[in-house]
Amino acid sequence: MQLPPNICGPTSLGPAPCCENTLVRDRRNALLPNKHSQGSYDSSGTFDWRRHGITPSQRQETLRAFQAVQHAAPKNRNAASRSWAIMATGHWSVATHPVHFDLSPPPLHTARLVCSLASGKTLFLAPGFAEAQPGGGCLLHGRPPQAALLRVRDLTVQLATDTGAAIPVVEAVSFDIAAGEAVGILGESGCGKTTTALALLRLLPPGGKIVRGSIEFAGRELVTSGERELEKIRGAEISLIFQEPGIALHPMRRVGDQVGEVIHAHRGWNWKRCREEAATALAQVFSGEISRISEAYPHQLSGGQRQRVLIAQALACRPALVIADEPTASLDATTQAEILALIKDLKLRLGVALLLISHNPAILAGLADRILVMYSGRVVEEGPLERVYRAPLHPYTKGLLASMPRGASESPAAGKGKLPAISGSPPDPARLPPGCPFEPRCPDRLAICTTRGPAEVQPEAARRVWCFKYGG
Repeated sequence: MQLPPNICGPTSLGPAPCCENTLVRDRRNALLPNKHSQGSYDSSGTFDWRRHGITPSQRQETLRAFQAVQHAAPKNRNAASRSWAIMATGHWSVATHPVHFDLSPPPLHTARLVCSLASGKTLFLAPGFAEAQPGGGCLLHGRPPQAALLRVRDLTVQLATDTGAAIPVVEAVSFDIAAGEAVGILGESGCGKTTTALALLRLLPPGGKIVRGSIEFAGRELVTSGERELEKIRGAEISLIFQEPGIALHPMRRVGDQVGEVIHAHRGWNWKRCREEAATALAQVFSGEISRISEAYPHQLSGGQRQRVLIAQALACRPALVIADEPTASLDATTQAEILALIKDLKLRLGVALLLISHNPAILAGLADRILVMYSGRVVEEGPLERVYRAPLHPYTKGLLASMPRGASESPAAGKGKLPAISGSPPDPARLPPGCPFEPRCPDRLAICTTRGPAEVQPEAARRVWCFKYGG
């Protein structure tokens, strides 16, 4: 049996390793509909199963499945783990009781939760995943989504200088983003992170040009799409959170009008309805005083409030993918933490896919499921964030992570000296070394590194690295 896709919705208890056999973490694990889905509940507050096309027999089977998980786990944990696999994109699904619907998981139409019997019978199947196979274990382990929301292949971008010379700033970048997944791009300033993001939306600065590669979004090729088609996608299906709200927001317009303008441009609704939708979008990121915020001008808001407005603007049309370019770069530490918590909460509640860009590994640590490390316009390492952070492969990744403060006891102020730094500076894009771009700074350089660049190597499942140390 396969339930409609708008019945599944995970919420997070934190990351869970795909290779773990015991998939039922505690008796609360279950799958429940989302109370906040419009039209899902009748006037008495009871979830309306029929409205979602679920028959009474399917409903009973669903509730029995929940009860089986909840009752088996505390009594016989091993037996439960052999019978069930309950996981969604590396996070455990959690609920309190199969008949308690007071939850706030992501919207049901974007959730990606797989719940199957080890016998091979598929009870629930999220879109994009293969049927369950006998033998138990995590259904996602070794089984990536069949179709990515965003698929980038061999993306190469050049920028023209004042003299007319073409400088490569992004070289042969390839990656996928699945629906609901959060992918981070990590690297120093000038490594090509932002240029990669702008290329996805075809918003390169003057002189910028995609010279090679493919950008496929929801089955559509964006590299060859016309401007009219791209205008329909920008802001509606793919949105961008800019890193400088003071520049991105119009200083002479009320913020509610600016959010409403995005909705009006893509939905074509009357202005009254757009203002109402704008207030709804602002309510997702502000806890109160929505009318005051909506009527305010940007200069009347704090930096954190302006950043929240940009987030509301990006989410106003309910896009499938949100690109966040250094979303906390201009904020103080306390406000940074608030904005990061907000983004994480919105991802879980709304189920949007995220492309997060940062030079700070700590910013991505609590948000990204997977990470790409870029250096001099190239991806040098890719993999699940937890595994990359715990056991980095590329010397550049090791250097970045080693420069992170681990706590007060390791800070320079505590008498431990300076944090380790990567020696040297990134190369000039116009004068890259003939071999590996990182070779002049690399503590593990080999003779071959000076003559040619490394090829992609997959030293383990779901990880890629470009380094001769691993056979590249």
